[in-house]
Amino acid sequence: MYKTTEITSADIASDNPVHQRLLFPYTEAAKRVGGNVLEIGCGWGRGLHLLTEAADHYTGIDKNADLINALGKAYPKAKFIQANIPPLSTLPDNTFDYIVTFQVIEHIENDDLFVKECYRVLKPGGKLLLTTVNKTFSLSRNPWHVREYVADELKNLMGTYFPTVETQGVHGNEKVMTYYAQNKASVAKFTRWDFLDLQHRLPRRLLQLPYDLMNRMNRNRLLNQDSLAAQIDVTDYFISQDPAGSLDFFYTGEK
Repeated sequence: MYKTTEITSADIASDNPVHQRLLFPYTEAAKRVGGNVLEIGCGWGRGLHLLTEAADHYTGIDKNADLINALGKAYPKAKFIQANIPPLSTLPDNTFDYIVTFQVIEHIENDDLFVKECYRVLKPGGKLLLTTVNKTFSLSRNPWHVREYVADELKNLMGTYFPTVETQGVHGNEKVMTYYAQNKASVAKFTRWDFLDLQHRLPRRLLQLPYDLMNRMNRNRLLNQDSLAAQIDVTDYFISQDPAGSLDFFYTGEK
């Protein structure tokens, strides 16, 4: 039911490169977090097993009630909240040691309030771990995203509230970047027919279904091309000190 190309499944072979890319930040976060941890946008729980092991107490928040209910049954020791955010209206000030929010902010209309609320609910000295796509590496408009950022835009947004912002990126090795180049060439074959540039001119909601269908078609074609998509593993991604040259941003704000 939730296996769209935007949500990205762990058990659809053609989704594998993206799934591994999205899983990697959780492996890194598990080395960094502890104490009272909040995850904003926990989704179907991609890295939940890693965060719950690292945290003394885990709270997950997501707008999807069905997913939240399922996670509550699977992880009875954790706490789950169904809510549309921002704001984080049910959470008090100075509560969490860490906030993890991966590939979420690009879906948020009021991104300033989102960052402000993250700052509010963190304890003094607490940290926000945030990832989002690097607009520079996007291959087409993603109609599920409200916006995408370049490196300085995201740093400046977080710096509005956080006095310290560490800027890193998530990038891939030669195997990953070979797949990226194949994907880029394949997407270009689709978008070259968009003579009127409708992908940028039409409202996002009108484009979401056709985008998902074409994205699935494209991923399947790449998988069948040479099976490289099935070979990519989480260890093929790494933390980069060059966020502007990375596939995704991995930024840490300290309160």
